Amino acid sequence: MKLKNNPLQNKSYDFALSIVRLSKNLMKVNKEFILSKQLLRSGTSIGANVVEANGAISKADFFSKISIAYKECLETKYWLSLLKVSEDLELKEFTNLFKKADELDKILFSILKTTRINKFDN
Repeated sequence: MKLKNNPLQNKSYDFALSIVRLSKNLMKVNKEFILSKQLLRSGTSIGANVVEANGAISKADFFSKISIAYKECLETKYWLSLLKVSEDLELKEFTNLFKKADELDKILFSILKTTRINKFDN
């Protein structure tokens, strides 16, 4: 669900697709089912919560959904790290995905800070 004027939604969507592909590969090639399913859940949840935030009915609802997306992003970074250390994920692929997750993390945290400041100004 890409949108012309929503870079965060587009980045999180592209990231989710990368996570789906990685999870499929981990299950098919490495026969790794536990961590890959955890990664799949958290990595695709980021974008889903961003979409929900865009349809929020209040500032509190928006803040809540962005907060969940941020936490899911942190969790995704955790699973990626475990997969790297357990040698189920090659360093090159880990670095690429972790960098993308880190970028999403920073964007989401920035939105949370701004939303929180504006929330208390009103």
